[in-house]
Amino acid sequence: MLRSVVGLMFFIFLSGCSSQYPNQNLVGKQFPTISGESLEQQQFTIPTDFNNAQTLLLIGYKQDSQFDIDRWLIGLDMSGINVTAYELPTIQGMVPRMFSTFIDSGMRKGIPKELWGGVITIYKDGDAVQAFTGNENPNNSRIVLIDGSGKIIYFYDRGFSVSALNELKMVIDKKQ
Repeated sequence: MLRSVVGLMFFIFLSGCSSQYPNQNLVGKQFPTISGESLEQQQFTIPTDFNNAQTLLLIGYKQDSQFDIDRWLIGLDMSGINVTAYELPTIQGMVPRMFSTFIDSGMRKGIPKELWGGVITIYKDGDAVQAFTGNENPNNSRIVLIDGSGKIIYFYDRGFSVSALNELKMVIDKKQ
């Protein structure tokens, strides 16, 4: 039984980036309208449901993206950057959608309950998001800062770096 579950999880995460899309430079573009559900089971339409002057989206395409996202979150905290941030695990394909309850349950087990509202899983629109941002180097998270209208004012997809964090901080400070 355990082998079957591990095999299924392995298959699901392998299929997470089944279509390849070239990476894009998104600054100045409008973030697409997508839907997802938080680990608290609240439905979101992104970017429509975000009422902040700036919202940071940390998009991950594979389970290994979590390492990169964690470094960004630690960097944001340590540098005192004050911005509303959401993690968006973004999984493309029909098979992951069929097992979304199982996948979300697994994520809940590894994430403290008080953080569940900040994790919005994207299944139905996973392919659209990956096509929009590109999914080359899928272990790297996509760091997307949007303004109140959903326009992208900062984008980075090459893995965490202090210089990229400082760039993000400058953009946030400039727009406040």
